[in-house]
Amino acid sequence: MPNPTAAMLVIGDEILSGRTLDSNTNHLAKELTSHGIDLREVRVVSDEPAAIVGAVKALSEAFDHVFTSGGIGPTHDDITADCIAEAFGASIDVREDARALLAAHYERQGSELNEARLRMARIPDGAMLIDNPVSVAPGFLLENVHVMAGVPSVFKAMVASVLATLTGGAPLLSQTLRVDRGEGDIAGPLATLAQDYPKLSIGSYPFQKDGKYGSNIVIRGQEITEIDAAIARLATEMGV
Repeated sequence: MPNPTAAMLVIGDEILSGRTLDSNTNHLAKELTSHGIDLREVRVVSDEPAAIVGAVKALSEAFDHVFTSGGIGPTHDDITADCIAEAFGASIDVREDARALLAAHYERQGSELNEARLRMARIPDGAMLIDNPVSVAPGFLLENVHVMAGVPSVFKAMVASVLATLTGGAPLLSQTLRVDRGEGDIAGPLATLAQDYPKLSIGSYPFQKDGKYGSNIVIRGQEITEIDAAIARLATEMGV
C-alpha cells in the first residue's frame, strides 16, 4: 500500500522577500520522511487572502494531508485562520476552549489577555485544536489541513503533536555513495541502474573540490536490501 501523501503551504511576505529564512519546510520534510508520509509539494504564498485560500483548496484536494506554517499570531496581518475558514466555508470566532488556554497562560505570566492576544483564540467551526506546549496559543485541524505557527520552535512542537495522531506508512530509507567522477561519466550507469531498480529513487548531487569533479549518489527506497544491492552494484561499476 502506498504511503499517505502530504503538501506544505508556507505563508508569509517575509519568506518571499528573503527577510526570514524558512527552516520549517526542512524540519517537516525530515519528520514526515521518518514517519512514512510522502511530502510531494511545497508552496510559498504571500499574505494575500486569495492566494492563501486558493492554495489551501488546491492542496487539500490533491493530497492526504496539508501542513501550513505562519499567520496565526495576534497582529493584523495574521490572516491564515480566516483564510482557512473561508476555504472550507466555515464560520470563525473566538472559541471558549482556546480562550481558556490563553487566559490561563497570560494569568500565569501576569499579563493581560487583550484584544490582540484574543485573536489567537479565533478558531473555525468544526476544527480540532493542535497542542502548543511552547507558547500555548493553539493551531488547529480543519478537514485535512493542519494549521500551525511560523515561529520555528513552536512549529516543531506542533508538528510533534500532529504526527503523534497520524498513521504513516513505510519510512523512506537512503544510502549515499561518493563517486569521484563527473556526472557526464556516470550518467549512463545511473540510467541503467534506475531502469533495473524501478522502486528506488536515485539522485546525483555533483560537487567540485580541489579542481576535481565528483558526485554524491543518493539512493532512496523502502527496502534496505534493495538499496544495499543497488549501492553495491554501483560501487563495483564505479570502482569505489
